[in-house]
Amino acid sequence: MDRPDTLKAAFEGAHGVFLVTNFWEQGSDELEQATAAVRAARDAGVKHFIWSTLPDVEAITGGKFDVPHFTGKAKVDRIVKEAGFPNYTFVIAPFFYQNLAGAVAPQKQPDGSLGWVLSLDPDVRCIHMGDIGELGNIVAGAFAHPDQAGHGEYLPLVGDFMSFNEIVDTLNQQGHELSVKQVPKDVFATFFPAAREMAEMFSYWEAHTYLGSDSSDRIALANKIAGRQPGKLSTWARQNVPVA
Repeated sequence: MDRPDTLKAAFEGAHGVFLVTNFWEQGSDELEQATAAVRAARDAGVKHFIWSTLPDVEAITGGKFDVPHFTGKAKVDRIVKEAGFPNYTFVIAPFFYQNLAGAVAPQKQPDGSLGWVLSLDPDVRCIHMGDIGELGNIVAGAFAHPDQAGHGEYLPLVGDFMSFNEIVDTLNQQGHELSVKQVPKDVFATFFPAAREMAEMFSYWEAHTYLGSDSSDRIALANKIAGRQPGKLSTWARQNVPVA
């Protein structure tokens, strides 16, 4: 995607394109990558373009919170809308269940226990979650039903909607012994290189939820298009987070 001249050949003859960019990839520029891909797909005659986006935190909060890995994807939406594809769709990935066993796995605490230290109020129900492996059901459904989901619809994957305390309770009911502790935002921001942006993201979630607004209609359409209800955290965790 950093070599736009290679993209048209990649898209030649394709009916549809599902595009995902990686904000965290060192040296990548999502806006440049996505713009080049949109243009190449259009020039190759692609009929249905699906873009993996996220909520526009800058617009939703009036600039109060700065979360570039959300807003950067949202800024591509307009480029997709204006490209002139016969059909186009936006899918929204949630907070991955997989994060709880990976990027946001519990850490050993000073007392030897396992848990999380976050700047997020653990009592606020604000986290739209899901098994990222199920996003393909929505993408495939959108390609199969452009009449229902090919005119700029936003389709979020949401298997559960929880507070962090509810996440901990769900895991502990399966035999884990985990905890979560809230710390001030400016303290959390010092923990690791991307922590300041994560702290901003948590503040945005608390004020507006992960998806930024009441998205019940969008979630219902996404589930209809996928042809199934996404899996719950409890089901995923039972299969993927063994009790030590």
